[in-house]
Amino acid sequence: MILAFVNVIELRQYRLHPGRRDELVEIFDREFLESQEEAGIAVLGQFHDLDDPDKFVWLRGFADMEARGEALPAFYDGPVWAEHGLAASATMVDASDARLLRPLRGLPDPPPRPPAGAAPPPTRVTAFLWSFGEGLAEAEPVMRDEVVPRFGPDALALASLTAENNFPRLPLRTGDGHVVVITTGPDAVPAGLPAGIPEPERLRLAPTGRSLLGAVHQAEG
Repeated sequence: MILAFVNVIELRQYRLHPGRRDELVEIFDREFLESQEEAGIAVLGQFHDLDDPDKFVWLRGFADMEARGEALPAFYDGPVWAEHGLAASATMVDASDARLLRPLRGLPDPPPRPPAGAAPPPTRVTAFLWSFGEGLAEAEPVMRDEVVPRFGPDALALASLTAENNFPRLPLRTGDGHVVVITTGPDAVPAGLPAGIPEPERLRLAPTGRSLLGAVHQAEG
């Protein structure tokens, strides 16, 4: 999988029925990784939220919006979702918290995905989310040039993508004007943010056994 060609990324946060996250993770890691990738979707990472036992967080990517419009119907109208989608959906209260993003800089190429049955890695991942709303265009150069480099060269740096949702069966959030940094480094914001840059929302995440993002950093360390 070559992430250099991923230009559209979804950050998805699912609210689950109490106590059913492990059930969803088991289905997801077993059934929804290779099957999405066969449809043209790069599943970048899937995570337990360490501060909320009933939330599942994941990221997936596409070459561009046209590829997204082709890949999502191929997966959700395909045989794997037909067989396992109802079981997965039964664990969810709300799957509508989804942000459409684009890379602010290149994404690293990962090693092969861990095999089925792999134990969760010791890696811990933090996602920092800044919301600028209509002020994103003004804030983005400062974030890209002055804030993102503080998280190191391996952090994923993303920003909101404004585009029509070409798969309306799955809703997308709009108007947030986000910059998102995802890192395995320290889970605190580096000191001395530039003037006008607010404190971000923070998600503390633990990769599942087959999370690609977790495997990248586990292999490097």
